[in-house]
Amino acid sequence: MKLTTVIFSAISLLLAQPVIAEGDADAGRNKARTCAACHGQDGNSPLPTMYPTIAGVSAEQIQQKLADYRRGQGGKGPMAASMMSMAKPLTDTDIADLAAYFSQQQKR
Repeated sequence: MKLTTVIFSAISLLLAQPVIAEGDADAGRNKARTCAACHGQDGNSPLPTMYPTIAGVSAEQIQQKLADYRRGQGGKGPMAASMMSMAKPLTDTDIADLAAYFSQQQKR
């Protein structure tokens, strides 16, 4: 019985983790136009105290955060609400592409 529980728990953990896909940075550059208003075209925010700089953040972290926002689990407050509405229509491919693009940018 214990082995079954361990196996079931392990499978559940694997299924609960988001699938981290490798994105296309060139496609992400085109999709980042919407993000540029707050985060800057290259992910270096013009107002980092309001909007975080996302240039150079790992693709995995960006994918996770965008997936959280898409599920409505990105936090509370007006900025989180804004990001949740922006992330809601994104596909897994969109998220992977954006993550690939921003992760390859240099933080200033």
